[in-house]
Amino acid sequence: MDADPPPEGPLGANADAGKVFAYFNEIGIIAQLSGALLARVLPDGVHPSHFFILNHLVRMGDGKTPLSIAAAMQVTKATMSHSLAVLEKRGFIETRPSATDARSKQVFLTQPGRAFQLNAVSAATLAFQRILGEGDRKIMAESLPGLAAIRKLLDENRDITPG
Repeated sequence: MDADPPPEGPLGANADAGKVFAYFNEIGIIAQLSGALLARVLPDGVHPSHFFILNHLVRMGDGKTPLSIAAAMQVTKATMSHSLAVLEKRGFIETRPSATDARSKQVFLTQPGRAFQLNAVSAATLAFQRILGEGDRKIMAESLPGLAAIRKLLDENRDITPG
C-alpha cells in the first residue's frame, strides 16, 4: 500500500484544508482587532479605511486615479468617492484633473495629509508597543516575510473567482 506524498510544507497542496482556513481566519481576526485599535487612535470622523487610503498613497505614490485606489482597496467607485471627499474636506488630499486624460482625476497627498499619516502611524505603533513583549516582536519579525509573500500572492490573484 502506497502512502500519500507528504504535504509541501505545513500548508502545502496536500495539507488539511482546515489549516488553510485557520491561517486566514487568524489573519482576519488580527486585522479586525488591529483595525479597532487603529480606530481608537484616529480622531473622530477619520475611519481606518480613510487612513488606509492615505497609507496606500504614501506606499504607492501620488497621482493615482480614484478608480485605481478603489480597485486596490477593493471597494466600489461610489464608496471611494465618498472617502476621498472626506479626506479632501479635511485637507489631507487634493484631486486634480489628469494631465493625460481630461475625463479622469488624480489624487495627491497634501503636506497635512502626509503629516496626519505619519502621526497616525506613530500613534498606532505606540499603542501596539504597549502590548507587545520581546517575544511577540520576535514572532512578528519572523513571520513578516511569509505574510508579505502571501499578501503579494493574493494581490496578484485578486480577480480570480473560485470554481
